[in-house]
Amino acid sequence: QVQLLESGGGLVQAGGSLRLSCVASGRTFTSSAMGWFRQAPGKEHQFVASISASGDVSYYADSVKGRFTISRDNAKNTMYLQMNSLKLEDTAVYYCAGRNNLAAFIMLTSATYWGQGTQVTVSS
Repeated sequence: QVQLLESGGGLVQAGGSLRLSCVASGRTFTSSAMGWFRQAPGKEHQFVASISASGDVSYYADSVKGRFTISRDNAKNTMYLQMNSLKLEDTAVYYCAGRNNLAAFIMLTSATYWGQGTQVTVSS
């Protein structure tokens, strides 16, 4: 069973940057597509970005396109989310997710395993 651990969340002013990390345990990371989802207070989970197992394909939600960059380092079993030009509406708990499939995904239901989440708060 793969376990995921997120880190890098925190409090940042609008316009600032944060980089989230997701470290995966287990031997299947290199064959797993990975993604980030987020949940704001009182709202449902929202797709943010995903990346294929090899890292050559990535998808982004329209709301973060051009500001966020997803990447992965398979040698370190780690996925990243570089978040720039942060906005108040980016405030949420960010979850790392993965599935035992090579292809990147955008559907919440496609994920097989999840991290515990890391809080990102953007202030004015």
